[in-house]
Amino acid sequence: MKANIHPQYSHDVTVTCACGNVFTTGSTKQSIQVDICSACHPFYTGEMKFVDTQGRVEKFQQKMQTMSQYASKKKAKKQAEKIVEEAKSFREMIQEQRKVTKNS
Repeated sequence: MKANIHPQYSHDVTVTCACGNVFTTGSTKQSIQVDICSACHPFYTGEMKFVDTQGRVEKFQQKMQTMSQYASKKKAKKQAEKIVEEAKSFREMIQEQRKVTKNS
């Protein structure tokens, strides 16, 4: 084995769960924090409960709200450009048509 490339393995690492359960195991980290362990997981306890520790539903709803705001801004910008395009004078329209026919 090469020297100084392998992590230090500790046999006495404390694992702390969000439910308050604490147990020891082996790892390269000094301490580990978990959201669900065997003491509170529905498979082991037999209780059915919904665990949303990271707020995934709220994150999704916030993302959808942000996207709808972005879409409405984009739509408003597109309509504003359309209005600006429609407000050309007769002279500008003739010049634009001359450019189009000259290029074709």
